[in-house]
Amino acid sequence: MQLQTLLGPVYGSPIEQIQILPVKSTLELQKRYVVFINRDKVGLQILPVDGNPHKTSALICHPNGVAGMALSYDGCCAFTAGGQDRSVVQWEINLSALEAAVSLGGEDLTPFYGLVSGGREGKFYRELEDYFYYSQLRSQGIDTMETRKVSEHICLSELPFVMRAIGFYPSEGEIEDMFNEIRFSEYVDTGKLTDKINLPDFFKVYLNHRPPFGNTLSGIQQSFDILGFTNSKGEKAIQREDFLNLLHTKGEHMTEEEMTDCFATLFGLNPEGWKSEPAASSVKGSEICLEEELPDEITAEIFTTEILGLTISQDSGQDPRISEAEQSF
Repeated sequence: MQLQTLLGPVYGSPIEQIQILPVKSTLELQKRYVVFINRDKVGLQILPVDGNPHKTSALICHPNGVAGMALSYDGCCAFTAGGQDRSVVQWEINLSALEAAVSLGGEDLTPFYGLVSGGREGKFYRELEDYFYYSQLRSQGIDTMETRKVSEHICLSELPFVMRAIGFYPSEGEIEDMFNEIRFSEYVDTGKLTDKINLPDFFKVYLNHRPPFGNTLSGIQQSFDILGFTNSKGEKAIQREDFLNLLHTKGEHMTEEEMTDCFATLFGLNPEGWKSEPAASSVKGSEICLEEELPDEITAEIFTTEILGLTISQDSGQDPRISEAEQSF
């Protein structure tokens, strides 16, 4: 079972090697550090990783690629070896500078606000707050006349709806990972499972689980290149029947009822996102609805813009909801 997912340093390419910084005394065991390299950079990260972007720092060590890394016995220096440049560089490790950056970055959620466009006062975070508290109304019933119970938490069952409302579409497996992370977040200390989450914790879960560089049309197009055929216009497309069959049988496959509910919401027939009525979830009813709404051939562009209603870049991997501060994290 996956207990936690955390956002770590990216800096343009995946981490290729890590080493824990050695310590000289037991007192230094209270705070540990990890040195890492990726394709062309060497960096330092404070442990434990929690998604705070100020807890990591990196710089270019070998522009043409770094081949390996080693640490001195006392943890004061790191050595990197280049590939094509045939050089070895010694780097002095300054922990005080990194700790100062963490202090200047702020406490609690302050460092995390900079990871979304506009920060704490920006449009995205305000929308997140609105959706979070709207989910409380949803769970209590939209049309109820009973007295509303205002709370700082939402139940776990509402988490996927809020995630998707703010533009992150996790798979069912990813949702289960989030549920496990929240359920067991306090288990070691209290011995009890958690069945609700507050806004600050929800914000951290969102930041740590979402794709750091978003989705691109080219990435979706690659899937259609594999699954589809070349139509009369020279585009890669999937027949409507094959498209529905793939959703129904492959991967985290969907049931007929789930497909009906999802498409009803996407096409505005089920705006609140509630389960559809039993009569509307029949196989026959779903076929009639989908034949009217879905084209005979579905391309990557149609799937992205007309069915999902997403606005994503053709070339850039940067999610418009991600701030510049996160492009290297």
